[in-house]
Amino acid sequence: MALDQYQEEEEEGGMSFLDHLEALRWHLLRSVSAILIFTVIAFLAKSIVFGIIILGPSKIDFFTYRWLCQLSDYVGVPALCIDELPFTIQSRQMTGQFSMHMTSSLMVGFIVAFPYVFWEVWKFISPGLYDKERNAARGAVFFVSLLFFLGAAFGYFILAPLSINFLANYQLDPSILNEFDITSYVSTLTMLVMASAIMFQLPVVVYFLAMSGLVTSGMLRSYRRHAIVVILILAAVITPPDVISQILIAMPILVLYEAGIQIAKRLEKKRAIKEAEDDVDDAL
Repeated sequence: MALDQYQEEEEEGGMSFLDHLEALRWHLLRSVSAILIFTVIAFLAKSIVFGIIILGPSKIDFFTYRWLCQLSDYVGVPALCIDELPFTIQSRQMTGQFSMHMTSSLMVGFIVAFPYVFWEVWKFISPGLYDKERNAARGAVFFVSLLFFLGAAFGYFILAPLSINFLANYQLDPSILNEFDITSYVSTLTMLVMASAIMFQLPVVVYFLAMSGLVTSGMLRSYRRHAIVVILILAAVITPPDVISQILIAMPILVLYEAGIQIAKRLEKKRAIKEAEDDVDDAL
């Protein structure tokens, strides 16, 4: 059966189990193809992707470091300026540079293709929703993609450089030199960026849970202290073992948790208004 026929059946909701699997296969193939296309582009643009983007936080002229130095001059606090990164990056394995070139290209390809990938996922899921649920989730692709990019930007421009600076300047003894392997550097940067991007999806998760009635604003407020502990634990797990990184990623997540409370509260008000209108219509 042609792809267009599968899509038409998917929209009509008359697909069999095997047809759903076939449709899912096409959605996955298109998603993977998009990631691979951007991965190849990133791989070919080595000087930009690796030399500027990936290695950016390891260089003293990185945007965040320059901005902190400008801020230190403005507020008169010299300690804010990061003007030295006492470490070098090495490749101790024969395949180290090539494998990290592949890894970084794949990471960039996935981040760039994320809106399209999520759109394909949503296109597969949405036909199974009721009209009411589909209307309530309108704009999901935009907001999920926006939060994903905000989280990735936070991880790249804030969390990663400050974590790298802390770890680069941490010494047990002056005789010990910080010579990081390229594998360690890229994996740490990837973990920080992707963890931030995923954690920033909290408002979306709260929205769908509140829409389905699984959580309420009152429940979120009552479990606020527990949520703070869980967020701090997650921050400790996904960040390098330094307090600064944990606090940096925990703070925006706490703000997003509070935003989730307001989202749930707004949904409850809309639901109450709708129920009141339905009661009036029934009375008439």
